[in-house]
Amino acid sequence: MRLATQTPLTHRERLTRGLAYSAPGPVDVARGAVGLSGDAVRRGAVELRRLYRESQLSDRVAEAADAAARELAAAQEAVAGLPELLEGAAPRRHLRRPWLLVGAAGAALLAGGVVAVLIRRSNRPQETSPRPPSVDAPHKI
Repeated sequence: MRLATQTPLTHRERLTRGLAYSAPGPVDVARGAVGLSGDAVRRGAVELRRLYRESQLSDRVAEAADAAARELAAAQEAVAGLPELLEGAAPRRHLRRPWLLVGAAGAALLAGGVVAVLIRRSNRPQETSPRPPSVDAPHKI
């Protein structure tokens, strides 16, 4: 505080000092209020979006249920007409021969592959280890 012998503050100094000490308080209050309002608006928008999606989901579930009911009715009609279709159909031949040929070809291919692998493995020289043997081999006399 200034002594009485010093000159009083000018209007500019008084305004500067008042703003220096009182400006941060109202600014912080305003920033806090804006921040809280922004968060509330964001939460409200998220909730509205969730409710909208749920309403769309219920609409989609209802459409799916209707489609499933239509599919079920069509399947029932097809099953009901199946005996008539089977009576009028010509007897079918059994197609065993092509499956037999495919099975034999597959077995031959598998056997050929096994033989090729065995031949390849038997012709490969054994790899020698760079380490000496851990057990002494008995000497031949």
